[in-house]
Amino acid sequence: MGSGIFGIGVSGLNAAQAGLVTTGHNIANANTPGYHRQAIVQSTPAPLLTGGGFFGQGVNVQNVLRSYSDFLEGQVIRSEARSSYLSTYGAQLAQIDGMLADPAAGLSPALQEFFGALHDVAANPSSVPSRQALLSGGEALAARFQAIDARLGELFNGVNTQIASTVTGINAYAQEIASLNSRIVVAQSNPSQAPNDLLDQRDWMVAELNKLVGTTVVAQGNGTINVFIGSGQNLVVGSQSFRLSTAPSVDDPTRLDVAYQVGASVVRITPENLGAGSLGGLLAFRSGPLEDARNTLGRIAMGLARTFNEQHRLGQDLNGALGGNFFVEPQPAVTARGTNTGDAVIGAALADASALTTSSYRLSYDGTDYRLTRLSDNTTTTYAALPQTVDGLTFTLASGTAAAGDSFLIEPTRYAARDFAVALNDAAKIAAAAPVRTAAALANTGSAAISAGEVNAPPPADANLQQPVTITFTGAGTFDVSGTGTGEPTGVAYLPGGSISYNGWTVKITGTPAAGDTFTIVPNSGGTADNRNAALLAGLQTRNTLAGGTASYQGAYSQLTGSVGSAMRQNQVSAAAQENLAVQARQNQQSLSGVNLDEEAANLIRYQQAYQASGKVIEIATRLFDTLLGITGR
Repeated sequence: MGSGIFGIGVSGLNAAQAGLVTTGHNIANANTPGYHRQAIVQSTPAPLLTGGGFFGQGVNVQNVLRSYSDFLEGQVIRSEARSSYLSTYGAQLAQIDGMLADPAAGLSPALQEFFGALHDVAANPSSVPSRQALLSGGEALAARFQAIDARLGELFNGVNTQIASTVTGINAYAQEIASLNSRIVVAQSNPSQAPNDLLDQRDWMVAELNKLVGTTVVAQGNGTINVFIGSGQNLVVGSQSFRLSTAPSVDDPTRLDVAYQVGASVVRITPENLGAGSLGGLLAFRSGPLEDARNTLGRIAMGLARTFNEQHRLGQDLNGALGGNFFVEPQPAVTARGTNTGDAVIGAALADASALTTSSYRLSYDGTDYRLTRLSDNTTTTYAALPQTVDGLTFTLASGTAAAGDSFLIEPTRYAARDFAVALNDAAKIAAAAPVRTAAALANTGSAAISAGEVNAPPPADANLQQPVTITFTGAGTFDVSGTGTGEPTGVAYLPGGSISYNGWTVKITGTPAAGDTFTIVPNSGGTADNRNAALLAGLQTRNTLAGGTASYQGAYSQLTGSVGSAMRQNQVSAAAQENLAVQARQNQQSLSGVNLDEEAANLIRYQQAYQASGKVIEIATRLFDTLLGITGR
C-alpha cells in the first residue's frame, strides 16, 4: 500500500468494508446452527520514519477470527451427549412403565381374576361352571403373560432397529467430518488464517455426532481432527472415515451388537464402551430395564407354573384320579455360541422355583473344566463335570462332547412368559380334592381324634399313596401300623398332635387314645365335594414361593412395577438436571460465540462511520492535491 494520506484513507476504507462484510455475515447467520460470531483483527503497518519522526501508514486487516473456546465447546458437547443418553433411555423406559402399571392391561388384574375363580372352586368343588370359570381364568392369565411378553419383544426388536438406524447416522456424520477435514486442509493454506465457516460446520457435525455416540476428538497440527469412539476405535482420521456396523451377537442371534468394520471383518464393541449419546441409552435400556422386566415376568410365569402344578398334582380330580399339570411349564432356553466346534448339547431344567433368579448364565468349557458365569453379577464358578444345580437350575450335558472354547448362553426365564399356557382342557380334571381321607372307628373308646390328612410335597412318587392304612393303638402311648406296603411298623411311640407320615401323606392324632382304638387312612372315593386341595391351591396366591421365599406372585410383580417406576422417576430427575446443565453450558457458549444482533447493529453504525470518515480523508486529500495542481499550473 502506498504511503501518504491517500494510502491511509484507502486502508481505512478497506478495513471498514471488511468490518461491514463480517458484521453482515454475522447477522445473516444469527440463526445458523453451530455458527460462531466472527470479528476482524486490525493492526497498524510499520510507520514511516521521517526527519519529523514516525508517521503512521494506515491500517491492515490481518485476519478474521471466530469467537471460539475449546473449554466451552467441550462443556456443551459433553452435557448434550449425556442429556441425549438420558432422554433416549427415559423414552424407552416410559413404555415399560406405562404397560406394567396399567390397571387394565397389567398382570395384576389377570392374577386376581384367576385366583378369584379358584376361590369359587374351593367354595363349590363339585360345581362344573365354577371349574369351567377357573379354566377360563387360567387361559386369560396365560394370554396376559403372552401379551405382555409380546409387547416386551416388540420393544426389543424396536431397540434393535433404532440401534441400526443410529449406526447409519453415525457413519453419515463420520463421512461428512472426514470430507470437511479435506476441505479445511485445502482452504487453510496459511495456518494463521482459518476457514471459519468450514470449521463451524465441522464442529456442528461433531456436536451432532456426539449426541448419537460419545466421542473423543483430538486436533491435529494441519487443522484436521481425529475422532475416536469406545475404547479408542478410530472413527475419523484426517480425511478417512471408518464405518460402524451391526451384527448378530455370537451368544444371542436375536440381539444386535455394534461392531467396528475392519475390511470384510467386524470387531464387536462392548456396550460399556458406548456409554454416552442415544446409542449408549439404547444399549443400556436393552441390557438393563428391558431384559430385567422380561426375565422377572418370566420368573413369575415359571415359578407360578411349577408351584401351582406341584400342589395340583397332590390333589384328586372329579374322576378320582390324581391331579396332573394344570399349566404347561416353560423350559429354560439354551443357545450354543455360533463359533462352537464341539457337538455338545447342554440341558437346563428348573429344580427349585424358590431359588430361581432373574439372571441369565454363560456356561463355557476350557477343555478341562466347565465355568458357569451368572451374568447379573459376573460371579463365576468352576465345575469338573456336569450335572450341577445352581440357583434352582440343574445344568446337564444332554448329549455330545464339548470342545475347548465352546460356550452356551442359558436364559432360564426370558421366554417363560411367552411359553406359559394352560395344560388342562377338561374341567373335571381340576384336582380340587385330596386323594386320601381319614376316619376314626365308631367303636373307639378314647378321646383321640384324627386330622383330615394332607399329601406331602413334592408330588408323591409313592405308589402306595392311596393304599388303605390302619393305625391301631396298643395303649395310650404306642400304636401299630398296617397296610403301608413297606413292612408293618409296631410299637410306634405316640406324641399327641405329632405328625404321622406314611406312603406320602401326613396326619395328626390328638387327644388320649384307648387301647384298641383304630384310625384309617383310605382313598377318597366319591370325594367330589372335597375342597382341601383347592383351598391349598388358593392359598398359593399369598404364599411367598418366589425369590428365596420372600415374594408371592403378586408381590414379585409389584416389585417389578415398583423397580421400573423408581428407575423412571430417577431418570426423570437426572434428565431434568442434565438438561439444565446442557442449557447452562449452551448459554455460556453463546455468551462468547453467539451473535448478538444489538451488538452487530452497533458495529454496522461504527463501521459505516469509519467508512465515511475514511472517504472524507480521501476527499480532503483530493482537494489538497487539486490545490497543488492549481498552484503548479499558474
